[in-house]
Amino acid sequence: MQLVLISGLSGSGKSVALNVLEDSGYYCVDNLPAQLLQQTVDLLRRVGHSKAAVSMDARTGDSLDLLPGYVRALEQDGIDVRLLFLDAKKETLIKRFSETRRRHPLARGELTLEECLERERELLSPVVDLGRRIDTTGMLPNTLRNWIKELLAIPGETTTLLFESFAYKHGVPLDADLVFDVRCVPNPHYDPRLQPLTGRDAEVIQFLEKEPRVGALLADIRGFIESWLPAFQREHRSALNVAIGCTGGQHRSPYFAEKLGEHFRGRASVLIRHRDLA
Repeated sequence: MQLVLISGLSGSGKSVALNVLEDSGYYCVDNLPAQLLQQTVDLLRRVGHSKAAVSMDARTGDSLDLLPGYVRALEQDGIDVRLLFLDAKKETLIKRFSETRRRHPLARGELTLEECLERERELLSPVVDLGRRIDTTGMLPNTLRNWIKELLAIPGETTTLLFESFAYKHGVPLDADLVFDVRCVPNPHYDPRLQPLTGRDAEVIQFLEKEPRVGALLADIRGFIESWLPAFQREHRSALNVAIGCTGGQHRSPYFAEKLGEHFRGRASVLIRHRDLA
């Protein structure tokens, strides 16, 4: 079992780190007292978890003094323990608290924010040197995400492409990220033979593929997605919903959704949905 312990100063990016690990398949626990670490690991192993991440910081109080001993015991028990300690300069932490307007966890009584940060450093002193220290001063959240993935050798995540056909007369899907309008190409609906069919039927496919404008529009949409998909992936998008609309959602938009899904299948995880297909 691999156990990642995340600790550090408030405002240094612990939540970002924990979210990265949760998105990567780790079972995550926030603000766990050190006395419960061994029992938590034993329980997670019994139920079959092979990867876990636990956030432990100054909110747990003096129990952090016990953490080095617990870590040694876990390592002797065969647990692959990795500790990430996130830190930042005092000025940076004060600025982050000012921007988010959040209260420091140790803010009690008459302590100022600066005094809270100094007290927090004292409480965290037993764990600073247990693992890898990461200085997040001036670091963007995406940069921190990438660093953590590299440090823990987490494979790059794939973005799921959802191609969804829809009818404009019923409205644009609320969860659409990209919307393409294909009402500008000939409509098979006006052919009595094709009217009861859909964009997945051979006769409709043949009708549309005889029209040069259909091929040109399909190539343009495909090229746009190919050009910009890497940018969405760099932003750690787990899904990109591409909505293709026509008047009734029966012929043109299902055809385009199917063709786009066929093209991108094999280079990305692909889902195809037809919202208004009768």
